[in-house]
Formats: sequence, C-alpha cells, structure tokens
Amino acid sequence: MPNELPEIGKISAEIFDELIFPHLGKRRKSVLVGPKHGVDIGIVDIGGGKVMAMTTDPVFIVPEYGFERAAWFAIHILCSDAVTSALRPSYLSIDLNLPLSMTKDELEVTWKTMDAECKKLGVAIVCGHTARYTGCNYPMVGGATVISVGEKARYVTPQMARRGDIIVITKGAAIEATGIFALAFKDKIADCFGEEFSRRAEGIFYQMSVVEDALTAASIGTRQDGVTAMHDATECGVWGGLYEVAKASGVGMRVEKEKIIVLDEVEKICSRFGMDPYSSISEGTLIITCKENKVDLLLKRLARKNIPASVVGEVIPETKGIVLVEQGRERPLEHPRVDPFWPAFARALEEEK
Repeated sequence: MPNELPEIGKISAEIFDELIFPHLGKRRKSVLVGPKHGVDIGIVDIGGGKVMAMTTDPVFIVPEYGFERAAWFAIHILCSDAVTSALRPSYLSIDLNLPLSMTKDELEVTWKTMDAECKKLGVAIVCGHTARYTGCNYPMVGGATVISVGEKARYVTPQMARRGDIIVITKGAAIEATGIFALAFKDKIADCFGEEFSRRAEGIFYQMSVVEDALTAASIGTRQDGVTAMHDATECGVWGGLYEVAKASGVGMRVEKEKIIVLDEVEKICSRFGMDPYSSISEGTLIITCKENKVDLLLKRLARKNIPASVVGEVIPETKGIVLVEQGRERPLEHPRVDPFWPAFARALEEEK
C-alpha cells in the first residue's frame, strides 16, 4: 500500500481506503448513503418519508476572477454537488477562514454576491464562522456544507445507474478548464484566436455550474420514472466522471467518444495549452443516466433551458467493462488519475513571467 500523500489535490483511493474509510465515527442506521468513491453526497433518513442530502467542499475564492465572479463560482461549486441528489438545495453552513490580505470592501462584495446567489437558489444560510487568520490564503478560504431536504423515494446517487440506462452528458468536455483559462490568459488567447473568440471563451465561465442541469433533469422523474444517477464531471473531467459512476454503481458502460460535445473554444484552448479535453476538469458538465423511455423528454427539457446535451452511450453489465468507442474501435476506458489542467495551468503561468 502506498505510504505517501499526494503533493497536491485529493488523496488517492488507496489512502482513503486505508486511513479514512475504516474510521467514520458512530455507525447509524439512519445513514443511507455514506462516504464512497465517486459519490459526492451523503443521505440521512430523517423520518416521515423524508431524507437529508448533504455535501461538503472547500470555499473556493480566486481573486483573479474578480470577487463578484469568484463568489458566484464558489456558491455554484458547493451547490453543484448537492443537486446531483435530485433534491433542491435548502440550507448552507459556511466557515470563512479569510486571508489577512482580504479587505473589508472585498469581503463585502464576496458576501453580498453569495447572499444574492443563495436567494436565487432558495438556499438559507443557517450557521457558520467568519474570521481572518495567519496562514490562510486564496483560493481555499474555508469550508461549507450544503443540505437538501426531500422525499426519500425521489433522491438519486451515482450508485443507482442500472443496466439498460442511457448516458447523457450536458454541455460537453472541459468546461471548467476552458472557462478558467479564458479568464486567466485572455490576452494570450486573444493574440492566438482573436478578440471575438476570447470574449466567447470568457463567457463559458458562467456555464461552470450544474445546478440548472440537475434540477431540470430531475423534473422528468427519478429512478424507475426517469433519471437514475447524476454526477458532475470535476477532477479528471468526463472520463473520470464516467468511470466513477460506473464503479459506484457496479456497472459497465459503452461510450461513443464522437458523441460527446466539444465546443470550438474548448478544442482550440485545450490544444493551445496542451490539455486533453476529455480528462480535464469540467465543473458544469453533468453526467446523467436515464431510463430509455424518458431520454427524449430529458433532452427536450434541457433544450428548453438552453442547456446543450447529447446521448453518448449506454449502461451495460459490469462484466463487459467500461468501453470507449473511438472511430469505430473499442478500448477500455481507464480513470485518468492525473488531471492535465493543473500542469498545463502551471506551464501557462510560467510563460507569463
């Protein structure tokens, strides 16, 4: 068993299984879904036919985005995991451990934007902690928990995909990687591809949320009545997300690469900065498994909300593996393990010096 923690990013599955998973506090029967690879939400039975879905993440603020835009993104990152339960987010508990460099004006813009987004989403902020400390720095300036409350018979998790389900992906590959690069290196991108292209790419930033995607998908029905599993394609992108759903559900998949949307801006920026779009971080891309008889309705509802989506494959027996079809040839789909966004971003920063 590896004995080293990663230099940066999430710990490996092996370290999680060795150190974290065996020690989860008191066991309670009310915990219907606990920590598991590829599952970003916990589910607790609160009685009366109701459940509470919970998710926890860092509060992620990047000043270079501008504090208003950074605060919008922070709230949508937090809520994007919660909505994959198919339940609307209801409550937020938030801890802000602020850098000493943050000013009162910057905090005011950040907090008022968070407040406005929570109001739009119907989320009440119920408790928290706010302070400035030595040693705290951007972008991780605290942590937060989002709670959703809903019907026990309605929630879904990435563990619920079943053989015969159809796989739908919204927006396409590398949405987050492209949106971040478009902001961070807009002058360089404009030099390469023109000002108009740069402005279009910059607009992708506000696609980095699956809140509308997931709530729209859930509106067609869940489980046997429609959507069976949802997962946002964050670290390691579309390939990582598909792999995680398959493993969490104990199923196989057959995925056709050419059917996954790749925007022109995504293709050009990923090529310019040396990233594989399919394995690059993609907050804003929702992986959905759905009963075949509800797929047309799902695509219509998403289109009505101007959310691009495509059918990319189907769920197959676990014994057949996770299969990627590219130009008519089949090969196993492996988890990328390392997201190409991070080294590409570091290289681009070095070029700027």
